[in-house]
Amino acid sequence: MPEQAQCVIIGGGAMGAGLLYALAHEGWTDTILVEKGELTSGSTWHAAGLIPNFIGDLNMAKVHQEAVALYPRLEAETGLSAGWHGCGAIRLARTADEADWHHYVHAMLTQIGVESHLIGPAEIAERHPLLTDLDDVRLGFYTPHDGWTDPSSCTNAMAKGARDLGCRIMRHTLVTGMSQRADGSWDVTIVRGGADPARRRNGSNGRDEQDTIHCEHVVNAAGHYAPQLGAMIGLDVPIVSVIHQYLVTETVPEVEALDFELPVVRDPRASCYYRQEIDGLLIGPYEMSGSRSYGVDGIDWDLHFHLPGENLDVLEECLDFAQQRIGVLSDAGIKQVVSGPITHTPDSGYLMGPAPGVRNYWHCNGASIGITQGPGAGKFLAQWMVHGQTEINVRAMDPRRFGDHTGPKSQFALEKALDEYHEMYQVRLPGEQRAAGRPVKTTPLWGRFDALGAQWQEIYGWERPQYFSPDGTPEAHSFRRSNAHDIVGAEVRGVRERVGVADLSAFAKFEVTGPDAAALLDRLSANRLPGRDGGIRLTHMLTELGGIECEMTIARLAPDRFWLASAIMGQSHDLDWLRDHVEADEQVSVRDATDSTAILGVTGPRARDVLSPVTDADLSNDGFSWLTAQQISVAGVPVIALRVSYVGELGWELHCPMDDLARVYDAVAEAGESHGLVHFGSYAMNVMRIEKAYKAWGSELTTEITPVEARLGRFVDYSRPFLGRDAAQARRESEQQGEPLSMVLVYCEVDTEMGPMGNDVRGNEPAFAPGSDEPMGIGTSGAWGHTVGRSLAFVYVDPQFEAPGSTFELDLLGERRTATVLAESAYDPQNQGLRS
Repeated sequence: MPEQAQCVIIGGGAMGAGLLYALAHEGWTDTILVEKGELTSGSTWHAAGLIPNFIGDLNMAKVHQEAVALYPRLEAETGLSAGWHGCGAIRLARTADEADWHHYVHAMLTQIGVESHLIGPAEIAERHPLLTDLDDVRLGFYTPHDGWTDPSSCTNAMAKGARDLGCRIMRHTLVTGMSQRADGSWDVTIVRGGADPARRRNGSNGRDEQDTIHCEHVVNAAGHYAPQLGAMIGLDVPIVSVIHQYLVTETVPEVEALDFELPVVRDPRASCYYRQEIDGLLIGPYEMSGSRSYGVDGIDWDLHFHLPGENLDVLEECLDFAQQRIGVLSDAGIKQVVSGPITHTPDSGYLMGPAPGVRNYWHCNGASIGITQGPGAGKFLAQWMVHGQTEINVRAMDPRRFGDHTGPKSQFALEKALDEYHEMYQVRLPGEQRAAGRPVKTTPLWGRFDALGAQWQEIYGWERPQYFSPDGTPEAHSFRRSNAHDIVGAEVRGVRERVGVADLSAFAKFEVTGPDAAALLDRLSANRLPGRDGGIRLTHMLTELGGIECEMTIARLAPDRFWLASAIMGQSHDLDWLRDHVEADEQVSVRDATDSTAILGVTGPRARDVLSPVTDADLSNDGFSWLTAQQISVAGVPVIALRVSYVGELGWELHCPMDDLARVYDAVAEAGESHGLVHFGSYAMNVMRIEKAYKAWGSELTTEITPVEARLGRFVDYSRPFLGRDAAQARRESEQQGEPLSMVLVYCEVDTEMGPMGNDVRGNEPAFAPGSDEPMGIGTSGAWGHTVGRSLAFVYVDPQFEAPGSTFELDLLGERRTATVLAESAYDPQNQGLRS
């Protein structure tokens, strides 16, 4: 009989142990962690153990906060020390862009209660007297409560905490295969003794004796073995390991003489971190070129506590800068060089959540700083597994944010991982796009648009124009308004005053068909489905707890055929959501039409004039009304035409076969020439959607909140059952009965500086009551409204600031700016353009 468990975690590093600890505290004590060697014997053991609060993503900062909170208290709970050193940390800023980034992160961390200070060179030298060259430093970002920990100690302490609550750990146990049963549960095949033949338990026939664990859930926490573990079930895991090296010095007299522990320092000039190691120093360079990948073609299962050979030549430039920064390094002897693999994904974020297309298979891997992220990743993945959603927005951690082009052996994954490693300590500016591994997915218009000066962004593998540079000058990226500002303004005015065209193919498209298609979608949609053929509805799909899981446009083409469109980053996620909710006795087919179907958007007051010559369809209001769909022909190509516009103007989305996109575009471009047709990109689209007060999935709309806080009431039909209705309705009723919500979404105008030094809300900025230093809200997105001449934003605030005309303050790059709540959209609140 197979061994039984509720959950099996495969991998005993910081990520696996962090999840085991969190599941135990959630009550899932019938969980087994399987490790092929000893705990930490993969890549955890050789990590430098840094635990930073500083990071540029709000939700990842919440993850890091968990480690800072957990490690100091683990010994009191488990009796094992986590090896915590709360020495604080300083990150150096040399340029105006880095200083702006520090101001942005400082405000963001203030919102979640993380203490941080922006300090000058004099205070930096006081806190770290060995930093002798600070001539290029503008300021330092000082976090007094973080530091570093011993990787093996903290991992074993978390494992002990889980075991004390009833979880089990099977060391020296190798997973050799797994298969899924019809009910979604898993059989995990193991060999006791692990990969080492000397340890294996042999059967009577002399062969390795295999056992099976039957479990409801399986978690891939196998670190740099995660791609090999995924390959057992045909799953691509977008992880590439990169060799990271650090050096430990002999005793340094100047360190030995200190009566306090030096703070960790992160130095972007040298691309290094520095920390104290007993009476010496530890220097960890992230070389800015020439890094080495590891194990792309597979790693021997029998490697434990293994370090590949060192290569100090690639560190020469970093170490030269490090010696300039810390003069005593020039005379320090090197005691040890550690050279070990660290996992990297194409965006350097870890994988935490469901595997695409596979039920009850979860990822908890891919962390490049796993000692920092293990406790938080474990906590929030445990919430997801146990409760169906998390208390934070995990979209940037969800494994399904990567498409099928990111397999571990793909050139894209390899080049992105190396580039992310090289850029580890460099500021990533808003809108900045790295060229590594690109292009991967292009539409037939790529060459035409490139010739027009398109400035490209990569999203889910697709190349999409951000804007069109008339002379080809690239964007000088900044936290403030860049040289693209006026060009984007011209695109916006061209659409608002005349007509624009955009390649919108980088959106997800699904066709849902069958006798039970309507029943499935009705059960999942908070809004009522279209009641007739050709009808269109914007709808949101909720979790059982009422959180906003998806946003989709649904067009009914026939009683048993529906056409759906959603954000491209939700392609795999939304496909899983739809398919996973088909009941056993339902006849429904969900087809992913994203790659085979293009979308050309034609929008603006003259859109009808441009399209009429290239189609026989009646485009008048009587013949083709707003929020309807028809199957028509454009330039001889059959298209599904939707009369919708994400920019708030008269317009159509033309959904056509990808192979026919160029033909449709050429006809539209020729017809539009006499009407002043303008090409526009994602920057202009974002401006116009914010001018129209359109909320976006992933920023305003997340699983953290329900439609009640997001003020989506007109898109929710509570008169009928749907997934998440009870939770959302309870939230609505409690507010109606006088119980205030924690926050609500408002749309506002922000008093920002005009000109190139001005800046707008980008998301994650804290909001304050006038004169207060206590954050009471958070910005989610914003932009300069070129049509209306104002800076606009969405902000979640305390309900007392919801009324139109209410004012509050936002921290924008260290400056307090006044925001005023608006009663309606800044542009065309009566939808006259859409209805024209």
